[in-house]
Amino acid sequence: MKNVTDRISNPFGMEPDCSRYVPGYGDANADFHVVGDHPGVHGGAETGIPFTGTPAAERLQDALAEAGLLRTTGDAPEVDSTFLSYLHMCVPDGEPTEASYDDMERFFDAELRAISAHVLLPVGERATEHVLETYTAQAWKTEIDMEALHGRELRGSGWLVLPVRDPREWDETDGPDLVAAIDMLRATDYRRESDLGRFIAGADPYLVR
Repeated sequence: MKNVTDRISNPFGMEPDCSRYVPGYGDANADFHVVGDHPGVHGGAETGIPFTGTPAAERLQDALAEAGLLRTTGDAPEVDSTFLSYLHMCVPDGEPTEASYDDMERFFDAELRAISAHVLLPVGERATEHVLETYTAQAWKTEIDMEALHGRELRGSGWLVLPVRDPREWDETDGPDLVAAIDMLRATDYRRESDLGRFIAGADPYLVR
C-alpha cells in the first residue's frame, strides 16, 4: 500500500502540543528513514526541517547526497526515497525530559509505521538505542558503541537498521564510511520482499517482507 500525498513536510499532519516543532520531512513512501534526536541536537529549529542549519547537519546531508539518498542539500533538501524525522519533534527549551520523550514517541512511532521504510538510519546514541529497543530484537545483545556501530547493518523486525554516528563527532573517515555502507546496502536486495501474488486471484503482485 502506498501513501497518497504531495506534502513533503509533515505529510501526515502531526500536531504536537508545543509552540515550535520540526515535523518529519521527505517522501511518504520512502525506502530509507533517517531518525535523529531533537532539533536542539541535530538542527532545524530555524528552518523547520530536520538535519538542517548546523555544520554537523551539513556533513550528514553531504554524505546522504553522495550515497544517493538526497538529490540536493541545503535548508530544504530534495530527497530521493528518503524521509527525515526526530524522536522528539518539539523544539526544546534546554534538554527534553524523559517524560517529554515519552510523550513525543507516539508521533514518531505513528509516522514511522505509516511510512514503513525498508531501512532505518538512526543518528546518534539515543536514536540508535530507541530504534534497537523498539523495532528489533537486537537491544539485549548490542552494546551502544556508536563508533563500532556506525554503518553496520543490523536486522530488525521488518526493517534493516544502519546506525549512524552523531555527525557532531565525525572524524575524516565517518562520512566516507557511511557512504560506502549505504552504497553496499543499496547494491543488495535490501527490500527483502517476496511476491505472494501467485497465491491470490488477479495478476497484481502482493509483496510482503
